[in-house]
Amino acid sequence: MHQRTLGPDLTVSAIGLGAMGMSQSYGPNPGDRDAMIRVLRSAPEHGVTFYDTAEVYGPYVNEELVGEALEPIRDDVVIATKFGWRIEDGRSVGLDSSPAQIRRVAEASLRRLRTDVIDLFYQHRVDPAVPIEDVAGTVAELIAEGKVRHFGLSEASAATIRAAHAVQPVAALQSEYSLWTRGVEDAVLPTLRELGIGLVPFSPLGKGFLTGTVDAATDFAKGDIRSTIPRFTPENRDANQALVERVRTLADGRGATPGQVALAWLLAQGPDIVPIPGTRRTERIAENAGSAAVALSADEVAELSALAGRVGVAGDRYNPQQMRYIDV
Repeated sequence: MHQRTLGPDLTVSAIGLGAMGMSQSYGPNPGDRDAMIRVLRSAPEHGVTFYDTAEVYGPYVNEELVGEALEPIRDDVVIATKFGWRIEDGRSVGLDSSPAQIRRVAEASLRRLRTDVIDLFYQHRVDPAVPIEDVAGTVAELIAEGKVRHFGLSEASAATIRAAHAVQPVAALQSEYSLWTRGVEDAVLPTLRELGIGLVPFSPLGKGFLTGTVDAATDFAKGDIRSTIPRFTPENRDANQALVERVRTLADGRGATPGQVALAWLLAQGPDIVPIPGTRRTERIAENAGSAAVALSADEVAELSALAGRVGVAGDRYNPQQMRYIDV
């Protein structure tokens, strides 16, 4: 797989791997820890060497899983993790990006990840109670101390990105971006490109919807986050099928899968974009990696973009409580 660069000099595989679903959010968690370790370790066989985790996933257990899996191949991979939540009694109870908290999280994440340095350290959500300049300054200190290599933000507004970047260069912004979630195109993506910051789309397959495996009749398991998201109500899933059907038709003509076409569309948006689809299965890692070889024509990219804009998307991408943390 080819590589891409986030910011000035963070080189990563063009497709990454989001590890969150191995510990939460998509129904019952896998009971076989060893199986998940094997899945994580298999990714480099398909050219995928960029891993994404966070302390809040679990919480904590996802970092522990990633740390154990990657310890034998640590020098060959890039690990991103995140800070920014206050966790009490095993659950997130709000935001906390105070400098002392950032330092506590960094030290704890280093231990759980079994590493001496965090390659990319994101603020998971912007904390309005803490000036972003203080956040960036604290991460700058961690970089100077050799505990962190690069600074990232997640779901931040253009103004917040600018303010943070003025204190400590931001290598990457993580945000939801896909054929059916395109809000970053308005103000955020132009700002990133002006400043030379990469974009790391999470949920690049629309939480599974763009793979064509979810429809109005799908029954989500207990604990599946999609059952709480307006976009995934049965009526909205039905309304959103038009986009998926066109993606499937294009994929069939290419001998590809709908998911590969959806990822190929993202890759075609620019060399500064690195999607991180999540999975619990090695065969899906191979499938996702194969999207890097699906070369859509300029006309196909434009057609998909126009279709997505024309048909629109029914339903918000988060519930009202989570929407409060977006574009701050």
